[in-house]
Amino acid sequence: MAKLIAVRELKIDIPKEAKILAERMLKDLENSKRPVLEAVKTSLDNSFYNSKVGFLTPGDKVVRTELNVSSVQKLARVVFVLEILLGNLEVGSVNTKRELYYMAKGLIKGNSRLKPLDFEDQPESDSIIDFIGDMLEVYREELNCFANDRGGQTYSQQLIVTETMADGEKAVIDLSTLGTSPFQPKNKPQSLKLKARKKIDFCLVVESEGTANTLATMGFTKRNNCILMGAQGVPSNGVRGWCKLIQEQLDVPMYFFGDLDAYTMQNIFRTLKAGSAASLIRNADFSAPNVRFLGVLPEDVKKYDLPHYKVKESDPVEARALKKAKDVLENDPFFLDKKNKNLADILRFLIKEKIRCEQQSYFSVDPKDPIKTEKIIIEKIKRGSYV
Repeated sequence: MAKLIAVRELKIDIPKEAKILAERMLKDLENSKRPVLEAVKTSLDNSFYNSKVGFLTPGDKVVRTELNVSSVQKLARVVFVLEILLGNLEVGSVNTKRELYYMAKGLIKGNSRLKPLDFEDQPESDSIIDFIGDMLEVYREELNCFANDRGGQTYSQQLIVTETMADGEKAVIDLSTLGTSPFQPKNKPQSLKLKARKKIDFCLVVESEGTANTLATMGFTKRNNCILMGAQGVPSNGVRGWCKLIQEQLDVPMYFFGDLDAYTMQNIFRTLKAGSAASLIRNADFSAPNVRFLGVLPEDVKKYDLPHYKVKESDPVEARALKKAKDVLENDPFFLDKKNKNLADILRFLIKEKIRCEQQSYFSVDPKDPIKTEKIIIEKIKRGSYV
């Protein structure tokens, strides 16, 4: 962990590191040695969780690729794609993974010598880009490769965002002036500075973007000094980084409002709170360790008489979610940590009861009161009904 934190602080010279790597590979070849590339192993069996840190961190395991008949294409592709990324850094160009896939296809099409490096589909090039990031221990955004913005639509009457552009220009966005339109954070939120017009009491992250929009339209942010955000399912890098930024710069309590089901607990909430095994080198800046699970809680189902459904184990999606829930309780360091016992207990409840209760079920409590769901959310926050 200390090594990765140092990398973030030092802002390594990527072109310089890439040159050193290439020169080492060339020297090995000239000396009749097999070049070897190593990258951090980003998987659950190399993940550690310390509640004092609050996010998943990598262990010492690496993925080691040595030049041989089966790996020659991978090593050649690494050098090929790295050259494209370095070119982007040199001229200041940015691209998505999909665009980089087609750029590679275009270069290969124009040079018959590169034909053996051709990608059959995008996942092949994506894996090379990920390997390069894990190998250099840098974020994909530091390689000027950005994901499509998804989720994180944010509403607030109190939040002011200042964005520093690549050319040094600054743009100031006052969210109170956007009407019912949300602010869309970027997936490199480190370029943003936040300021509160007046004290912000809490930030509410809603699993469903549609429900977040409903709450905003019905005046949630006008009646409460808060930040309201739609996560849109499994949180993207943009959502995770944005939540981390809010916690660091504004130091406000953050709550997650989502479904009561195994998938939400282990895929959506865990990823928001502690990051993921696939993103071990980036969890430090792309997780929100202080976020609390506000609901739906198991006790809410009975307290508010919420409609819920039996999980059908014949459904392959639901069956996989339950199977994974059992697995994470045994192997996931996040759920094994005693500080997260209450979250693990929710998973055990779901495995035992095999039910699913959606966040929208709160709208059944008093259909004649258009802001009843808001009242329940505020009531739960005030009395500490969260995990």
